[in-house]
Amino acid sequence: MGAGRYAPSPSGELHVGNLRTAVLAWLFARSTGRDFLLRVEDLDRARAGAEEVQLADLHAIGIDWDGAAVRQTERAEGYDAAIAALQQAGLLYECFCTRRDIAEAPSAPHAAPGAYPGTCRELNEAERASRRQLRPAALRLRTDVVQFTITDTLHGPYTGVVDDFVVLRNDGVPAYNLAVVVDDVLQGVDQVVRGDDLLPSTPRQGYLATLLSGLGGDFHGAKLPEYVHVPLVLNEHGQRLAKRDGSVTLAQLEHEGFPPQRVRARLLESLGLPGASLTAALAAFDPSGLPRDPWVFGGFTAGAPGMQ
Repeated sequence: MGAGRYAPSPSGELHVGNLRTAVLAWLFARSTGRDFLLRVEDLDRARAGAEEVQLADLHAIGIDWDGAAVRQTERAEGYDAAIAALQQAGLLYECFCTRRDIAEAPSAPHAAPGAYPGTCRELNEAERASRRQLRPAALRLRTDVVQFTITDTLHGPYTGVVDDFVVLRNDGVPAYNLAVVVDDVLQGVDQVVRGDDLLPSTPRQGYLATLLSGLGGDFHGAKLPEYVHVPLVLNEHGQRLAKRDGSVTLAQLEHEGFPPQRVRARLLESLGLPGASLTAALAAFDPSGLPRDPWVFGGFTAGAPGMQ
């Protein structure tokens, strides 16, 4: 059996929506006998001290993981190997487009809305050399499909757009869609549990994983993970939960008199699970019984379930 994982970005404190997803990722992994890994996705938007606070919050609600937490900024070797393999296979090309260029460009025939229009796909060497004088290039994947279908445990088959997406940004930082695929393959992650806001990007990642699996080396034969995209936590206005919604972090809630074990109990009860402990929740965990709709979070009160 492989591994599941939780992979937060250290851009700030985790809110109750992040913590609920972490609990679900832990339950899915532990209930299937998988290891559970913690990966800090710090290639972008890292805030000083955020990682330490996030890991402490996860420990505070009882989540444990196998081995040490790893950081993407320490995993450049794997990303470089993937990019080199894709380049050798002729699957990458330089792109000099700005976001404005892409927004203002006419769509390619039969392209899905929002898809990259292919502006730089067929540039010749002279054209590329000229553009290099103006700005550094990103690297895009040269795809041969317009869509790809993955299967999700909660959503079933899901087909989404696959365009020529960026795998290496023009500042030299690996793009999320590349890094997350490479990390999962090299870490032996075969179960990906995360918020369902990330479902639309998953066909791109599934397609890239399939390409890499045919290129040999450490990526040879890699199979798509089991995808599980879980409902988000929303505020009372039906919007994604954020810090603007008041007391939503563990520290804020503890300041109001709700310690971590009580917050954990409420999160578990929102999933229809016993709130006494993660061990009790694990014993009762059945994915088929999970709520399929977002959880609307209106704050905690002293009389709320799990808050006694």
